[in-house]
Amino acid sequence: MITIDPEEFKNHSGVCINYSEKKIKEADCRIESTGLLFETGVKTQPVECFSIHNNKAFFKTENADYPFDIFSAVFYLVSRYEEYLPHAKDAYGRYAHENSIAFKEDFLKLPLINIWIKDFCLYLKNKYPASGFRLPVFSFLPTYDIDIAYSYKHKGFVRNAGGFIKSPSSERIKVLLGLQKDPFDCYNWLDSLHHEYKQVPLYFFLVPEKNGVYDKNILPLKDAMWKLIKKHAQAYEIGIHPSWQSNSHGSVLKKELQWLTEMSGKKFISISRQHYIKFSLPDTYRNLIEAGIHDEYSMGYGSTNGFRASVASSFNWYDLHKEEQTRLRIHPFCFMDANAYYEQKQTPAQTAGELEHYLNICREINGRLITIWHNNFLGTDRAFAGWKEIYRSFIQSVVSK
Repeated sequence: MITIDPEEFKNHSGVCINYSEKKIKEADCRIESTGLLFETGVKTQPVECFSIHNNKAFFKTENADYPFDIFSAVFYLVSRYEEYLPHAKDAYGRYAHENSIAFKEDFLKLPLINIWIKDFCLYLKNKYPASGFRLPVFSFLPTYDIDIAYSYKHKGFVRNAGGFIKSPSSERIKVLLGLQKDPFDCYNWLDSLHHEYKQVPLYFFLVPEKNGVYDKNILPLKDAMWKLIKKHAQAYEIGIHPSWQSNSHGSVLKKELQWLTEMSGKKFISISRQHYIKFSLPDTYRNLIEAGIHDEYSMGYGSTNGFRASVASSFNWYDLHKEEQTRLRIHPFCFMDANAYYEQKQTPAQTAGELEHYLNICREINGRLITIWHNNFLGTDRAFAGWKEIYRSFIQSVVSK
């Protein structure tokens, strides 16, 4: 029950959380508001961290039953409030992770909100022994971004000739002659992996109208892409991976979504993840909503691994400028292979340790662990030797623990 009536609150016999300035009844749990949830507009907030139960918290209060305004703190992180404030962008025009309080205060690698909620439930359980709280069950979702479906195959004579001149390779010739498998073709291997460990994956396909500096996939008019997408759409759930070109053009996004829908044979596709994890709030999310997207999987960084919104659970996006909750469901990820390899400069062994950390912490707080892998990491390309093996070991750990 939620009420602003003091008498109704006094007469309630269950758990009583008082989010006001004064005590209403002796048994209630009073959380002092710092005012954020009652404001409109966006302005710089006095965010100063302190320690509680060996974890960081902020919006500290002095005279309440609970030491900080947990409701405002959760809202600040989940709404990505800081991303609406003036900030520096990275080399790709994205919100730089170095700007975030999670990075500055060293809790980027933790789903801090889930930790807070679990602690808060224990606090309420101690205060109200007869109460019961149902926490979610841990779950894992393997996802894949198909940015470059094949390394050599189906790229045409000009692209392959240019590639050979730039970097002569006998492997390219063998693949094009049908004597060797394309090094990015790991699709059957992934099928077997999912079947063996009973995993239900989610695939995102990049289908740009034309190639560019950041959009390098096989073009959607190619028969090979139709077959690849149709095959996966028949076996799994798929989503759009909006191109770099579509990022600021809603019409391009809608065209790509229409292509993918036709190629997949599905009636509609309402799932997306931004290519290069490039998005800006609120514009990108508004464009996705207008295009018919219901579920969005870009909430993470394309520059380092961790929990961008400090949470390992899905939530509905709140548009701060419009002051309204939307129907767009946000599904945060915390690990991407490209971050580990290109940005964090990790070896496969180091990445195995990082994955183990995310698995353990998400299990501990009953969260949802979402990872991103690319097909080129899981094939036979020598540049990514060892990554395929650590991924299989990780999947085994998910299932066995």
